[in-house]
Amino acid sequence: MTASMTRRALLIGAGAMAANISLPMPAFASSKWFDGAAADNGFQYRRTNFSVIKPHWRRQMVKYFSQESPGTVVVDTRNHFLYWIWENNTALRYGVGVGREGFQWFGRAQVRRKALWPRWVPPPEMRKRQPDLPPMVEGGAPNNPLGPRALYLHHDSGADTGYRLHGTLEPWSIGSDVSSGCIRMFPEDIIDLYQRCPVGTRVSVLEHLGAGKPQDQERT
Repeated sequence: MTASMTRRALLIGAGAMAANISLPMPAFASSKWFDGAAADNGFQYRRTNFSVIKPHWRRQMVKYFSQESPGTVVVDTRNHFLYWIWENNTALRYGVGVGREGFQWFGRAQVRRKALWPRWVPPPEMRKRQPDLPPMVEGGAPNNPLGPRALYLHHDSGADTGYRLHGTLEPWSIGSDVSSGCIRMFPEDIIDLYQRCPVGTRVSVLEHLGAGKPQDQERT
C-alpha cells in the first residue's frame, strides 16, 4: 500500500468517525433491508435486499408516452418515480424518495456535474435546523447520506439549484416524502442512472403525472 493510499484511508476513516458523532449509523448487519456488501471503486456499499422491496419500487421498463426526448430524466414526485426516457414509448422507471412537505422543488434543470463517491457538505440552512451535523462527510464514509454517486442539478443559467439525485443509506425510505428536497435512490439504481446520464442531461421534476396508483401506461 502506498503512502498516499494510506493517508487517504486515514482521512476517510477520520471523516467517518467525525460523522458518527452527529449522524446515526444504520444497523446494517442485522437489518432485513440489506444483503451483504458490494465493492465499488475502492469503497463498499450495503447491497439492497430487493426481496423485501415492493415490486413497483424496483427498477423496470414500462410503457411511457412523453414528448420529452430519449435520455431525458423525468421525476414524478407525487407517485415517487423517476423515469429515464427510452425510445418507442418506453422508459426505465426507478422508485425514489422525494422532498417532504415544505422542502419540495419542481422545475426544469440539467445535470451539470457528476460525482463518484461524493463528499457531503450540508448546506447552511440544514445545519441551522440541525446544529449537530458535521460540516462535511468524506465520500466513501459509511454514513455519507449521498451514497456511491450524485448528479448535481443546475438551472440553464448555470446556477446551482442545490438539489441532487443521489443514493441513500435508508432503502426503506424509497417511496416516501423524506428528504430535504433531493431525490434519493437505491444505491444500485443511482449507480445505474449515473452510467446512463452524461453531463448535460435534461431533468424535469414534476409535482405529479397523475393521481392514484401507478398504471402500466404512464404519460407526461
